[in-house]
Amino acid sequence: MDSMLVFDRRAVRRHRDRAAATIGSVEDLLRDGAERLLDRLDDMTGGFSLALDVGGRGVVAPLLRARGIAVVSSDLSEPMARLNGSAVVADEEFLPFAPGSFDLVVASLSLHWINDLPGALIQLRRALRPDGLFLASMPVLGSLAELRTALTETELSLSKGASPRVSPFPNLRDCAGLLQRASFSAPVVDMEEIVVRYADPLQLLRDLRAAGETNAVRARARGTAPTELFPSALAAMRGDDGRVPVTLRLAMMTGWVAA
Repeated sequence: MDSMLVFDRRAVRRHRDRAAATIGSVEDLLRDGAERLLDRLDDMTGGFSLALDVGGRGVVAPLLRARGIAVVSSDLSEPMARLNGSAVVADEEFLPFAPGSFDLVVASLSLHWINDLPGALIQLRRALRPDGLFLASMPVLGSLAELRTALTETELSLSKGASPRVSPFPNLRDCAGLLQRASFSAPVVDMEEIVVRYADPLQLLRDLRAAGETNAVRARARGTAPTELFPSALAAMRGDDGRVPVTLRLAMMTGWVAA
């Protein structure tokens, strides 16, 4: 059973606990991703009265309220949950919500550290009422590709092997299959790509830490990384303009609950 567990959920919680104090420094990027996801509501007929915000890090709930939608927020981390005022501390793999509690569920960049993602999606579908809508975004293959390649190649040049230092991401086409497996109706998945260019390459690592996105892969190296690893890898990532480009490829997932 343990061999099927890719992520260290205790580490995920610790990272989010720590990031609650620094999340403001990456709020603009998180809001950009959330707004891109919520733009899909503009194409929907009818309204939504009560939404569940899953792991929105204090960004999603205000955007939903600005649309006139009441919100219940949940987060794995208690300090992160407090950013939403009144919120539920809940593990996404063991959600406490009764069937049919919401008519909208939004999970913006909050599902990619879950071991049992199919099971979590099934629970989220059950929490929706008939005709309820599920909206989610998550990084897919190609996200942080520049960082993954640079770290792997640099570590191989410094030692006899390379540790997984960037989370594995699903293929875009796998996301539609996940929605179908969870019995969502009319599943739609498309992709948004965001490229951020850093003048200070170390700022990339600071931003990942500030967002609670540091490495929580169970197979990660637990010792101290070689001193030269990160400076050398980041230097290798510099483009012709001297900046470090980082690509985020986000699957935008939409699914309905049949009436």
